[in-house]
Amino acid sequence: MYRNNNATREANGCGSAFGKAGFFGSHRFRSNYFRRPKYNIPLNIIDNENAFEVHVYALGFAKEGIKITVQDDVLYISGARAVEENNSPNFSHQEYPVKSFERVLNLNGQVDVSKISAKQVEGVLIITLPKNAASQQSAQEVTVD
Repeated sequence: MYRNNNATREANGCGSAFGKAGFFGSHRFRSNYFRRPKYNIPLNIIDNENAFEVHVYALGFAKEGIKITVQDDVLYISGARAVEENNSPNFSHQEYPVKSFERVLNLNGQVDVSKISAKQVEGVLIITLPKNAASQQSAQEVTVD
């Protein structure tokens, strides 16, 4: 179900994770870390019997600032919040976005899009994606002649 479309997008304006020397010393560590795009947040996908559950780590983003849409069998999850320009953080290390995030998931025809629901619990956005009847069919073994 999951394909990461975010790898080909450019990062946009959320500060720099390793842009300057600071708490971690110098830039020599820069190449030793995986660096998630700055506008991207982590998520987990749980495959239950009747639905997929997408858990999006959206800490600090109010539910009013989160937008979930489905278009052409693709789920778009985005969030934004206002940060005062004169009061922006001075990061020595940054791993989660400050202003906005975006995630894109291909549904691959496995989800009944008319029954998608979402809730936010303690900073985690939980999106329930009910499986459609075709994706719930049991495995079928094919014999080789």
